[in-house]
Amino acid sequence: MESRQIYPQLGGLPGQTELLSSKAVFTTAYAVIPRSVMTDIVTSLLPHWTQTRTWILSRPLTGFSETFSQYVVEIEAGGGSDRPEPDARAEAALFVMEGAPTIVLDGTSHDLRSGSFVFVPAGTPWTIKNTGNLPARFHWVRKKFQEVAGLEHPPAIVSHEDDHSISPMPDTQGRWGTTRFIDPVDVRYDMHLNIVTFEPGATIPFMETHVMEHGLYVLEGKAVYRLNQDWVEVEAGDFMWLRAFCPQACYAGGPGRFRYLLYKDVNRHPDLW
Repeated sequence: MESRQIYPQLGGLPGQTELLSSKAVFTTAYAVIPRSVMTDIVTSLLPHWTQTRTWILSRPLTGFSETFSQYVVEIEAGGGSDRPEPDARAEAALFVMEGAPTIVLDGTSHDLRSGSFVFVPAGTPWTIKNTGNLPARFHWVRKKFQEVAGLEHPPAIVSHEDDHSISPMPDTQGRWGTTRFIDPVDVRYDMHLNIVTFEPGATIPFMETHVMEHGLYVLEGKAVYRLNQDWVEVEAGDFMWLRAFCPQACYAGGPGRFRYLLYKDVNRHPDLW
């Protein structure tokens, strides 16, 4: 098993003597929601969930996320939901940061742990409960599934980070790689949720500019990101949203690894308005 760190700490409230300034920013090209602003007072409660609160990091909105919503969900011991998803069109990707929730997916029970990944196809019944004694915290990415005539629906996936090797990027001598939970050549899937890992000093050496929209949650370490025309320093617990075609690059300054959870929409023609 590879040693790893996942940043789960959320909540609380800064002291009354803290400065108001932070790196929180919202633009039409990108947004940065730092961990320092993910306090108790910005959480949401959801129907049909018990002993649960959520930090909604992105949602479809004019001038913001177009293809997905992303939550951090915290379930206290004994909590959960028998009716988690209100929209039959929505598919889901879950990634567990902390705790040991149990998901029942299409009638089959799966015990999850830190590093577990689940893909729930649209229309698939599922429930999730925290049967442990400690809080369970996980990412929940929701996306409207884009059906394609003549292409079957993607199957469910239940796996773990330890089940997947890091695929190195070419010409980086292994300093930058991706853990892929979904086969990148399987076009039945219209979204990916990956983990990207940088060793200290590794870089994205050009300004990526592409059609895929991104949600990035920093799991470990720190780095400096170039977003559109700005340089932003990020660390474990920070979230970034990147609009399609937003220029982007980064370098990991160390001293440890830099890892983030990465959402992107894939494998479909753009809709024509």
